[in-house]
Amino acid sequence: MANVISRRSVLVAGAGGAAGLALPAAPAHAEGGQATSVGFVLDATTLDGGEQVTSVTLDTSRLGRIDPASLTTSTFSVHATATSPIPTGGQAVGYDLDRPVTDIRLDRRGDVVLTLSHGEGQVGGGTLGYLVSRGRNVRLDLVYTITQNSPILLRGGRPVTISRFVQGRLVNPEVDAFGYHVSASGMKYRLYSPTRSPRHGRRPLVVWLHGGGEGASLPDGYYDNETTLRANRGALGFATRAAQRIFGGAHVVVPQSTSAWMQDGPGFAPLIAEIINEVVRSRPVDRGRVCVAGASNGGYMSLKLTTVYPTLFAASVPVCGVVAPRQPGTPPLVPDSELAAISTPTWLVTSRDDTTVDPQANTVHAHELIPGSLMTLYDQVVWNGYRFPGHWSWIYVARNHPSIGGTDLWSWMARQRRR
Repeated sequence: MANVISRRSVLVAGAGGAAGLALPAAPAHAEGGQATSVGFVLDATTLDGGEQVTSVTLDTSRLGRIDPASLTTSTFSVHATATSPIPTGGQAVGYDLDRPVTDIRLDRRGDVVLTLSHGEGQVGGGTLGYLVSRGRNVRLDLVYTITQNSPILLRGGRPVTISRFVQGRLVNPEVDAFGYHVSASGMKYRLYSPTRSPRHGRRPLVVWLHGGGEGASLPDGYYDNETTLRANRGALGFATRAAQRIFGGAHVVVPQSTSAWMQDGPGFAPLIAEIINEVVRSRPVDRGRVCVAGASNGGYMSLKLTTVYPTLFAASVPVCGVVAPRQPGTPPLVPDSELAAISTPTWLVTSRDDTTVDPQANTVHAHELIPGSLMTLYDQVVWNGYRFPGHWSWIYVARNHPSIGGTDLWSWMARQRRR
């Protein structure tokens, strides 16, 4: 067997870009003279704590049938660097480290899949960075470098050493199922629509409003229509099979604020309504079954929308939303008189250990004033044994955990109809 010469991949495009396009690979050869420049994609999953690159898929099927016995977790090494696409104000954002390969396999096409160490709270796999100075998440520019440490064998025993690896795009099937759109006003949004046509009439529409970290970053002009689906599972939860089954198929629309909803709630309200109308006109939506839900900044906005448009929504789910004054001596974001006048069926969610938005002064206070409202008040936010910050109670909504009297949240939303 020939000696292996490990060569680093040559970067031609980072995964943080929109298309992740690669330039043509330079000629390279391995044993037997076969050109072995191979492309790869980054496979991502949105965990409750944010999106991570969980594996890398190498386009090796075109090389021939690979003997799986020749693959071990030490056959390839993976290194990742992540940098912010905009100035960070001196904050250290991103990483530069090796990503341990925990498993290696062949997929149905015959491509090699490298599973990378990942998990909640793990540093080094995330696709987003949080800029504290701006209070925003940004999609990091990712550069992955792959090294082959030993040959792989084709069926028949012929060894192959891949000489060059070319990075392609970031692939997240759940996120990619949401199409890109821009409203007439210029506000961006993502839209998921069921693939199957409704058997009986029109479908409900769920409007998900993101938190403050997923809006545009000003004055940098960073407005990506990406972070709303990658920072957490809030919107993605409603597009899962479980949710779609409960709703009988539902459209899910995710507007992205040009700043933060709390900066101008009344001003943003008609822009969100405009997006809803666009979706209603272009999709088979039941106007009587439009529900709104949102987290933190979006929790505030979901409440504010029901005060501005009291007959638009069939249900509202504000999660750790803000209604109290932002600063001492300033007026409340949602006055008591407006809360007491809300007629939209409302189910509020928060956690007692939320140190970002005081649950008592906001969610509990709103629940006491909104006629007929429901509330789920958790002690802490824990999922699959991992404890998250108390502010992240939207994790429970994304997993359909809240339940009152034997009725889960999604089922309650699905059966609401505007009168």
